Amino acid sequence: MRQAGRSLPEYRAIREKHGFFDVAGTPELCAEVTLQPVRRHGVDAAVLFADIMSPVLGMGIDVKLVEGVGPVIEEPVRSAADVDRLRVAPPEEWGGPILEAVRIVRAELEPERALVGFCGGPFTVAGYLVEGKPSRDFARTKALMYREPAVWHALMERLAGQFAPYVAALAAAGADVIQLFDSWVGVLSLGDYVEFVAPYSRRVLDAASAPTIHFGTGATEGLLAQMARAGGDAIGVDWRIPLDVAREIVGDRAVQGNLEPALLLGPWERIEAAARDVLERGGRTGHVFNLGHGVLPQTDPDVLTRLTALVQDYPA
Repeated sequence: MRQAGRSLPEYRAIREKHGFFDVAGTPELCAEVTLQPVRRHGVDAAVLFADIMSPVLGMGIDVKLVEGVGPVIEEPVRSAADVDRLRVAPPEEWGGPILEAVRIVRAELEPERALVGFCGGPFTVAGYLVEGKPSRDFARTKALMYREPAVWHALMERLAGQFAPYVAALAAAGADVIQLFDSWVGVLSLGDYVEFVAPYSRRVLDAASAPTIHFGTGATEGLLAQMARAGGDAIGVDWRIPLDVAREIVGDRAVQGNLEPALLLGPWERIEAAARDVLERGGRTGHVFNLGHGVLPQTDPDVLTRLTALVQDYPA
């Protein structure tokens, strides 16, 4: 359950003393925050505490995480000259602390628990770089795609060139699974995804020498099918599409998901019924139970622990 730590008091205690990128860039702190949900909830896998913007810090981009806003870029990337300034560097040069955190976590986790490495999708990261901050419609991003496709493809080429070695390095350091997280892919039409995004997501997924999960938020049924074509041993599904429908769409791939995160703010009876429905629709094999997006910060940690026990006790 990505971002499960956000609801934990032990996580908040660390964040009171350290900024996000300070935590992500300090191996011991990054490892500690990654392991906290495993210790608290007993989940079957740890999700690396990293941000989708971590790799672009190594490209010479200044990123600030603004509370209540998200990633903010002081100098957005909107021209060929802006793209030319982006450097592609080996992950060992800029991501050493993250890779060390992976090694620490893998050494501390029991062998039967997985470590999920984490990377943002090239489209979502490109959108933040072009817009300068999160956007509802990504109008500047789409305008760049349509008006200056050469600049767009050059930007995506740079990002894929930075991300592909990164996911390979995560796997080499000990990540058992790599998840590509495309938070904003749902704003795209089917044709735009195929033309402007799919080749670059495929390149990153193909670079990981480990099983991969390909997740996008707000994907329509048609878009989900194209994401499966782009790659991923498992396809992550948000709460908008029932898992049995998703299984028909993605074919022989595993599925991950997809309990609505906000349900965890409701009464247990409703949570339990919805979780059992997800488990039934997901099937007995080829299903990684998860939320349909990140844990909401106001979620009661005890509810997450109870949900974990319900899923683990579900008849195989």
